[in-house]
Amino acid sequence: MDVTDSKGETAFHYAVQGDSSQVLQLLGKNASSGLNQANHQGLTPLHLACQLGKEEMVRVLLLCNARCNMAAPCGYPIHMAMKFSQKGCAEMIVGMDSNQIHSKDPRYGASPLHWAKNAEMARMLLKRGSDVDCTSASGNTALHVAVMRSRFDCAMALLTYGANAGARGEHGNTPLHLAMSKDSVELVKALIVFGAEVDAPNDFGETPAFIASKISKQLEDLVHVSRARKPPFLLSSTRDEKRTHDHLLCLDGGGVKGLVIIQLLIAIEKASGVATKDLFDWVAGTSTGGILALAILHSKSMAYMRGLYFRMKDEVFRGSRPYESGPLEEFLKREFGEHTKMTDVKKPKVMLTGTLSDRQPPELHLFRNYEAPEAFREPHISPNVNLKPPAQPSEQLVWRAARSSGAAPTYFRPNGRFLDGGLLANNPTLDAMTEIHEYNQDLIHKGQGNKVKKLSVVVSLGTGRSPQVPVSCVDVFRPSNPWELAKTVFGAKELGKMVVDCCTDPDGRAVDRARAWCEMVGIQYFRLNPLLGTDIMLDEVNDAALVNALWETEVYIYQHQEQFQKLVQLLLSP
Repeated sequence: MDVTDSKGETAFHYAVQGDSSQVLQLLGKNASSGLNQANHQGLTPLHLACQLGKEEMVRVLLLCNARCNMAAPCGYPIHMAMKFSQKGCAEMIVGMDSNQIHSKDPRYGASPLHWAKNAEMARMLLKRGSDVDCTSASGNTALHVAVMRSRFDCAMALLTYGANAGARGEHGNTPLHLAMSKDSVELVKALIVFGAEVDAPNDFGETPAFIASKISKQLEDLVHVSRARKPPFLLSSTRDEKRTHDHLLCLDGGGVKGLVIIQLLIAIEKASGVATKDLFDWVAGTSTGGILALAILHSKSMAYMRGLYFRMKDEVFRGSRPYESGPLEEFLKREFGEHTKMTDVKKPKVMLTGTLSDRQPPELHLFRNYEAPEAFREPHISPNVNLKPPAQPSEQLVWRAARSSGAAPTYFRPNGRFLDGGLLANNPTLDAMTEIHEYNQDLIHKGQGNKVKKLSVVVSLGTGRSPQVPVSCVDVFRPSNPWELAKTVFGAKELGKMVVDCCTDPDGRAVDRARAWCEMVGIQYFRLNPLLGTDIMLDEVNDAALVNALWETEVYIYQHQEQFQKLVQLLLSP
């Protein structure tokens, strides 16, 4: 079994190239140096099995104690599996020896992550603890390699797991230097959206902006927008307790388009140098806005949430609608804790909207992290004593509140008696202002008027406006022939969509009313919501489409610099 042929191959090499794992098992019963013998190309039987993608052979070799740490010119067996994108083989090797994800190949000093050719292979390693910013012998990270090889999906996987978009590699080049050199607009947008700087010099004093000026006018335009942003910053985490007025933040619903809200909040944090949690005293959110409100409450950074949203969409939006609730619920439990209660964190005050659908008419319910104000007005309708009241804030689980607020009809099944809060308050601004007024009135009635703080700033963030499109027909009538039947069906479909859009529209008159009410009582009102070039669905999973939406958000921020500066000045004033 230790005898080699003219190519240096043993019986184990031949068995791997054959189709019978039983032969390999038979050979492996007796100890033999041939099990780990390298052929003239430096490949052991395990290398060869990984190259050929023969998972059963890899399994048998590992059971026979084949060594994972045998180096070939191309690296260890794990590197061979990554080179040929053999996911199953790589998983078995890592399962046998978890340290293999940190191994470096002898030629480039590169980790298996550097060898990942697609997002699936990269995610497999990252989920198992691979260092996303590990450097090769030349100083390049896996992100540098992905950009050099124009692997957009792989680069996105790395960025969403926290890869440093500004990491300096060989010759001091950042991934953005490399993307500019390759004239890859898609990668340039992604890197800038994730924080890459256009004026970072390499060892030769060249910046990405300088390279862009030599490549194309389109890249120069991207640089121009990017330069409007603030440089990297450290956030202050100190709440200004001396503030005499309250600030309210309202976050719309919109599924994965919550990424737009995240990008807007990152811009506000960069301009102010203060974490969102400490800029606002009240935060209201609907659906995805509710999840982000809870993220703010629990001190999760917006940069972290951006990566999380990109990763979460692939877990949650699988199959066809309505999607299984399990992945969404597991995601919420993982992020907020399975037993965390709404009142476990007190500041800022947070409210999430939900629709109680176990009654007619349905009612808006607010999930709070504080005790609800007592009602002093007559209820709109006579309450039904047979209806079970919602849980008190001190008993309300955080993950259930988030799940209830985000139970979008046709996308997810209802969470018990709750439907998505967007059905009644997709833009929660006016409901939040009403709640704050009632809360303050309750304090006054209880003789605690000294605790009342007047609202001075209301910030309402949207998830992006879709372009307006013409509608040809919303006519529904009794048809008298097949042509009219088709016309009626089409009209009914368009009418149904229009009714849903009217109910859940967070813009239009909802914004006009909020602005007018704020102006009437002397409150500064800011509505920030970029116009998107294409209609992005709530369950969009295409990375390129979402990166483009975030880039359009960056353009919007650039175009509204003065408005952002005024907002930040007001938020920082005592």
